[in-house]
Amino acid sequence: MIPFSFAPRGHICAVVGHYGAGKTNFSVNLALWLAGQGRRTAVIDFDFVNPYFCAAEDRELLRQAGIALAASPYTGSNLDAPSIPPQTARLLTDPAVTCVIDAGGDDAGATALGSFADQIRGAGYEMLYVVNRSRPMTAAPEQAAALLREIEGACRLRATGIVGNTHLGEFTDAQTVADGAEYAKQVAALTGLPLAGICVMRGSEAAVPGDTPVFEMINVTQKYER
Repeated sequence: MIPFSFAPRGHICAVVGHYGAGKTNFSVNLALWLAGQGRRTAVIDFDFVNPYFCAAEDRELLRQAGIALAASPYTGSNLDAPSIPPQTARLLTDPAVTCVIDAGGDDAGATALGSFADQIRGAGYEMLYVVNRSRPMTAAPEQAAALLREIEGACRLRATGIVGNTHLGEFTDAQTVADGAEYAKQVAALTGLPLAGICVMRGSEAAVPGDTPVFEMINVTQKYER
């Protein structure tokens, strides 16, 4: 097993992927990991598709870790009014803060990310593409690779790495993790991008091949699987 090692170029890391791939869980865990490396860290929530399945749900966990959260003021309310968090521009221009952007799995999230594309490129960035073999429409590596091109077109940014996050919620077993690791490697090969890591819940590391970087996560909420 190779431990996860990630040093963002610039201070911005966008997380993109298909609906239900596990972007939010990864984004929050990545922010916790970066903060644990001694970085001042913020999470910017662009996940507009469902205001209840988003990083803002974990605001208390983030606060306890000293991580700033930029989210729509309407998140968590019964008002369906997607809006870009008002702190976004300030955070993206502060090189002292490492920003993790949860871009969501919808067109609105990618479009919102694209509205800051010039600024993000100028600051230097990573864009990690989260893939999940268990999700419909991306079960084949070729489908996942094609979807990435659509996301890149919508946000006007290029991905810099692949993150494998195949799971079946509480039914995830060692074979699920192993198959997901192979799938993520195939997506990386098809896209020409490096494999940044395979996400596993703590205790499942042994299922990942020894030549593959592993990112240990906690399930940041017990309300639902992401």
